[in-house]
Amino acid sequence: MLGGALPRNIKLTIAYDGHDFAGWQIQPDRPTIQGTLVSVIEQITGEKTLPQGSGRTDAGVHALAQVATVNIECPIPVSNLRKALNDVLPASIRILAAEQAAADFHARKSATAKTYQYRIYRAEICPPFLARYVYHHPFPLNEEAMRDAAEVVIGKHDFTSFAAVDPESRKEGLEVNNVRTIYSSQWHRSGDELIYTVRGSGFLHHMVRNLVGTFLMTGKGTLTHTDLQRILELRRRSAAAATAPASGLFLVSVEY
Repeated sequence: MLGGALPRNIKLTIAYDGHDFAGWQIQPDRPTIQGTLVSVIEQITGEKTLPQGSGRTDAGVHALAQVATVNIECPIPVSNLRKALNDVLPASIRILAAEQAAADFHARKSATAKTYQYRIYRAEICPPFLARYVYHHPFPLNEEAMRDAAEVVIGKHDFTSFAAVDPESRKEGLEVNNVRTIYSSQWHRSGDELIYTVRGSGFLHHMVRNLVGTFLMTGKGTLTHTDLQRILELRRRSAAAATAPASGLFLVSVEY
């Protein structure tokens, strides 16, 4: 311990542009959000830590308000810690807030709900400064059919059909529970963007992107509302459509 200081549990609210990162989770020889935080926190405090995020966003996925917890002994006030982190972090990662949390607060285990958004750019030409934050799809889509399809997943379901195998769970031999509750699921138009917003108790590996990929098939007329219900009931990943690109996905908020 640093001079006998008691460790503090610090809650960080973080925004990041995930385009140049290999996701949240630390990986050898690849830039990640968690890995960058580890390095910068050690540079500022002299402590080796492992910040725990509310979830592991994939490579290329962005966050408006990811939450992480980290235990540090350094007595620096949290307001100064936020400023110090932002001074050293790359511009693509910003600490929006830092606060001392209760000792038993955990970014992932204490979370009660999360909201994600997926942005599809529908115009013929995608502005280059938007390209890394949207999925460009200028081709015909029945957007009304997609709005109807989004309602199918509301409620408590087994989402195995929309979950990629989590390599960490497989490696650790953990029993996987793919049941989640979706509180709201809807598409709406905002100018040239078609945006999917989903709020749920939690989300499986690639789940939102797999849902979007399947909703796109309903927009193309390849799948129907009934087909989507059947896919959900089959609980088989191969029954659903391909995973939508990472660029359009944002973690919007985490609730506690």
